[in-house]
Amino acid sequence: MRSMVSMDTVQIEITNHCVLSCSNCTRFVPHIKKPFYMDFEFFKKAVDSMIGYPKMVGIQGGEPLLHPDFEKMCDYLHEKIPYEQCGLWTTLPKGFEHHREVICRTFKHIFVNDHSRDDIYHHPPLVAIQEVETDKNRMWQFIDTCWAQMSWSASINPTGAFFCEIAASMNMLMGGENPGWPVEPGWWWRIPKDFGSQMEAYCPTCGFPSKVARRASVEKVDDISPANLEWLKGYSKNPGRFVVHDLVKSDCQEEMAKYKDFDYRNAIAKRYDMFLTINDQHFWTAHLRKKITPDKSSVFSKYVERNK
Repeated sequence: MRSMVSMDTVQIEITNHCVLSCSNCTRFVPHIKKPFYMDFEFFKKAVDSMIGYPKMVGIQGGEPLLHPDFEKMCDYLHEKIPYEQCGLWTTLPKGFEHHREVICRTFKHIFVNDHSRDDIYHHPPLVAIQEVETDKNRMWQFIDTCWAQMSWSASINPTGAFFCEIAASMNMLMGGENPGWPVEPGWWWRIPKDFGSQMEAYCPTCGFPSKVARRASVEKVDDISPANLEWLKGYSKNPGRFVVHDLVKSDCQEEMAKYKDFDYRNAIAKRYDMFLTINDQHFWTAHLRKKITPDKSSVFSKYVERNK
């Protein structure tokens, strides 16, 4: 397990509403009975709690551009957190192109993915490790080295702060019955020894520590283990999407990161008349095409001309 200050990012999740309905969605979008929209005053509290955090502060959903206060939230984030530390995770959905300028002035880092390709795979979050790996010692060994917690983010949502973004979204699926830590300055200084109660509540029922087959994001079904199906009865608005998993392990898991293809992401950014470049932190920065007037002899200029 990693502490929060060892992560690249802590996410502020402003909504779990989305324009997509992907297989094995980590925010359980197809199953949420009523999406949340983070209250602006709570958002301010979340941003204020991240002042001093040394890494990236991300804005994520669902699809964050669907939040009615998105631009207002961007302005507040920009006021409190340095541009160099701000990140946005988005599909850049059609109909929200008017946000392009606030996106470019607020976020140095933008992570674009619309999950529309059949070679983008999603790990099943609801195939519980405790059902796949019945030896409890081995189960906790897998949990302690969970690839998602080791490479993804901690998270804030309307129910509190969490050591893991999947734990946060599982809590939202259950209606916020088990609130996270108080969202207060410095909450992110917690280290793995402080994670115990959240780990016990969410990790055994989570699929991310499990070595199981992944599913293409466009299939419109969701894998679930038998006990989780029984446990989640009454929580899902769309139980007919569930496919009961056979609990068979897989040593040849499908590659997940095809969406990181640079041309694919730039094609999406073009919808907003933007283009992406790799920045000094090896993430992506979005630029407005019509406002770029670089030196004609530069490599950057040639890239702009080629991508008009």
